[in-house]
Amino acid sequence: MNKKLLLSIFLLLVVTLSFSQTKEELQAQKAEKQAEADKFQGEANALQAQIDALPGWRKGAFGTIGGSLSNFNDWYSQAAPNNSTGNIGITFNAFANKIEDKYFWRNSLNINLAWVKLDDKDTDADSDDFEPTSDVFNISSLYGRNISKTWAISGLAEYRTTLLNDFNDPGFLDVGVGATWTPLENLIVVIHPLNYNFVFAENDAAFESSAGAKIVADYTRQIGAINFKTNFSTFQSYEDSDLSNFTWTNSFSYTLWKMIGVGFDFALRSNKQEAANYQEVDLADADNKLQSYYTIGLSYKF
Repeated sequence: MNKKLLLSIFLLLVVTLSFSQTKEELQAQKAEKQAEADKFQGEANALQAQIDALPGWRKGAFGTIGGSLSNFNDWYSQAAPNNSTGNIGITFNAFANKIEDKYFWRNSLNINLAWVKLDDKDTDADSDDFEPTSDVFNISSLYGRNISKTWAISGLAEYRTTLLNDFNDPGFLDVGVGATWTPLENLIVVIHPLNYNFVFAENDAAFESSAGAKIVADYTRQIGAINFKTNFSTFQSYEDSDLSNFTWTNSFSYTLWKMIGVGFDFALRSNKQEAANYQEVDLADADNKLQSYYTIGLSYKF
């Protein structure tokens, strides 16, 4: 009986030691393969960097979708116990840039659309439709001829309006020439002292075209699973400071699985002409509060 017990203990120790050695061997093999994979990935990243630096087109797009839906029945703790609510927000950022040794042509598109719904089932006075709340459409095209590694003589056309409500009323079109500075690969700074801001609108009391300076700073980059873009665009009128405006937009997305991830967008804007039009007052009497929006939700990229 003792011999059988000792034999069993011995076999158990042998199996345990064998398993331990096998696990250590597997871990060593995994570490070796991981080191090789890291080496090859580094070489692949270096080759991709060389490909990205070659002249030609660079294209990309990413955006954010956010939304929620809810329905309440006899929920007496709120003012409208029977209601259905919902909101949907979509942002889209795209670029197509042709980079050559002697010139560049950079094109970008930004869209932000949102709808909200609040249907009080106990009254017919409200709307049960999704009403637009955020409505942004911005497209720009920048062409430049290089005079050095970081400076170029350039021309810019930038157009901004709404899509869901009152298309081109107002609409803002900037056309100008000047210089573009590219101190970093992903940073573009446009300085155009010769620029004209065309304003298209039915309300002549609030909107007026004028000449001025156009300044744009754009930084767009992808680092692994992270995509982000920040763009600051301002027009400074030579005729009247009330005709000046600026818009600062920011987009961020983190890819979790394949093309899907989480995203965050926010923007700030100051435009006294838009404030006067909304408040239905003369331009000089408008209360120009800082405008803002943000969207949080699922993100996607192409």
